Amino acid sequence: QLLLLDEQFEGLAPAVVEGVWGALAEIRGTMTLLLVEQNADLALALGDRAYVINNGVIEHTGPSQALLHDYDLRKKLLGV
Repeated sequence: QLLLLDEQFEGLAPAVVEGVWGALAEIRGTMTLLLVEQNADLALALGDRAYVINNGVIEHTGPSQALLHDYDLRKKLLGV
């Protein structure tokens, strides 16, 4: 099973974001999730792998936790 989500947290109130994130965290072990998300903190905390795509080109791939905790790499790739 595969669940594809695009900008699932966009425009949601913080309490709703927390609820959606919790639901995704619960199901992540039961199916594959593919998230397209600009909120790097939320997406990287959920994911096993991260892919950074810029203008259709994959610029980075690797473990999500490594990108989540490597500030210099995040700044280089994401500008944040």
